[in-house]
Amino acid sequence: MLLHRVVALLTPPQSPFELACASEVFGTAPQDAPPRYSFRVCAERPGPVPTGAGYAMLVEAGLAALREADTVIVPGWQPPDAPVPPNVTEALRDAHQRGARIVAICTGAFVLAQAGLLDGRRATTHWRSAARFAAAFPEVQVDPDVLFVDHGDVATSAGTGAGIDLCLHLVRSDHGAAYAAQIARRMVLPPHREGSQLQYAAQPAPARADESLAPLLEWATSHLDTQLTLGHLAERAGLSSRTLARRFTEQLGTSPGQWLLNQRLDAARILLEQTDLPVEAIATRVGLASAVNLRRRFRAHLGTTPGAYRRTFSET
Repeated sequence: MLLHRVVALLTPPQSPFELACASEVFGTAPQDAPPRYSFRVCAERPGPVPTGAGYAMLVEAGLAALREADTVIVPGWQPPDAPVPPNVTEALRDAHQRGARIVAICTGAFVLAQAGLLDGRRATTHWRSAARFAAAFPEVQVDPDVLFVDHGDVATSAGTGAGIDLCLHLVRSDHGAAYAAQIARRMVLPPHREGSQLQYAAQPAPARADESLAPLLEWATSHLDTQLTLGHLAERAGLSSRTLARRFTEQLGTSPGQWLLNQRLDAARILLEQTDLPVEAIATRVGLASAVNLRRRFRAHLGTTPGAYRRTFSET
């Protein structure tokens, strides 16, 4: 299998964390699974690239590396409104025109916008920079309430850690939910994080340990084949339905019903990839009752059918 070539374009002062988001997802294959990606870095000019952590990275490749990339990642840009060198924007436009996927993490969206790759499109960036981004690029439809936006050929993520969400999403799109879940497990992360970045925009009072939803979520994901109403979940958590719904909104940025549906669809995706079970049996196993309901939910949320998804991602 030919490896999908991922190249990260570093810019001074480079954020080590945003680079690591891409490197951890694309640069290390999960255990007991074949590598699907190659990962390297480049810069406008080869040589030392200062970082925001006080040390320099030695980058050996220049912009010519972008000519061979299948995916180009811009992991941040500081300060966000600083002008991007014309040869950098030209290299990004050339890569995009050639068919490479262009991805921005956090304030890397400013680079893509200066290159004209986001004109007339939805995009996101760190919530602290969203207003500045919208003012600087009125032709871009800025959405500050999402973790990432993926158009297929161009994608942007919200601040910092949302870069991991976007990178895992891209792996899921390329190679299916099971392969992305293997990478997420190695990173000790959920394969799909719920909610929007606005839940992080304010500094709420820390949740007390007895208010954590983690035990309930773990229990619910192991009982997807049972009837899990809001009342059942509230009884399990020892809370009123209203209090539980409020805590879902506060901690996950979504409702209990929407969270459950997402878990059921993710479980269905993995069963479609890894088993030969009939769609009806999968629907029952994940708590969606019938093949008709599973197909309806699949089309509404994923834009495809279970059968088409299985043909694309089946490992059996």
